[in-house]
Amino acid sequence: PLQMDEHKENIHDEDVNVKMSNAGEDEKTCSRISPAGDSAPQVSTSQSNSDFSHPVYKEIALANGHINRMSLKELRNKLAELQLDTRGVKDVMKKRLKSHYKKQKLMQSAAEGGPTDTYYDYICVVDFEATCEEDNPSDFHHEIIEFPMVLINTHTLEIVDSFQEYVKPELNPNLSDFCVKLTGITQKMVDKADLFPAVLERVVAWLQERELGTKYKYAILTDGAWDMSKFLNIQCQISRIRYPQFAKKWINIRKSYGNFYKVPRTQTKLSTMLENLGLKYEGRPHSGLDDSHNIARIAIRMLRDGCQLRVNERMHAGQLLSVPSTAPVEGAPAPHGPRSKD
Repeated sequence: PLQMDEHKENIHDEDVNVKMSNAGEDEKTCSRISPAGDSAPQVSTSQSNSDFSHPVYKEIALANGHINRMSLKELRNKLAELQLDTRGVKDVMKKRLKSHYKKQKLMQSAAEGGPTDTYYDYICVVDFEATCEEDNPSDFHHEIIEFPMVLINTHTLEIVDSFQEYVKPELNPNLSDFCVKLTGITQKMVDKADLFPAVLERVVAWLQERELGTKYKYAILTDGAWDMSKFLNIQCQISRIRYPQFAKKWINIRKSYGNFYKVPRTQTKLSTMLENLGLKYEGRPHSGLDDSHNIARIAIRMLRDGCQLRVNERMHAGQLLSVPSTAPVEGAPAPHGPRSKD
């Protein structure tokens, strides 16, 4: 509804700095085995087509066809019978039931890993808040004023930790009334905060203390591309530091959600994703920490529904690129402190 938010909502519709060559790859970024049209299974190119001769795939296709014909009441009753979540719109419930049967069949046939087959040990949700005006001029430089992180354990499917600090803006130290009203961040909060490099230093220490990138494999997750490709990119230029390596690749949950539940981009706003999953927003909208917490709740629900979240976007030479599903799955590197630009 508000200008800064609209930019964030529509970033994937912009052609600026986005390479479309990999656009078709996004359809498979949620799971290694994903039925095309819910009947003909697809698998990553690392596996042979002969894998599909196994009768388990015919069983999965038949189960999917049966689920497609179920009414809303039948879906809810079957989910309840299996002790699965009964919340969400019809398409979400269908996907949940299909994922359940697919995992059960694959476990029985030993053709694929079990339900805890995850790419990362932890997923770290980031949702920045930044300076803004009611009508941002075209040359306006957004500066990060809140740095939140929410940590998900992908094995227990729980939020296990969080980090939050406010950041003092450098170019425009005085917040607009619009920004204060939108984010709930006051002038006093940013006045007593540190500049971005010092906050980033503590973010890195927080990640290091949890042994992310060393003992545990992890990935960053955001609500859209805007946080990393715009906010963090611009902030690093303002602060005269190099873009951090650990944030160069991330999971864009909007892409993952749209591809997994087969919905258009217009159905991937934070409020809509929550609503379609049968969830209510918790906290204050546009609080970075509260937004991160709610994004984490969506990610956990998607993991429960069988979506194997994986990195699907990256930054390279200042440009936003798609990561094809055929790319090797890698966790984010061990984080290091901010480095000055030469």
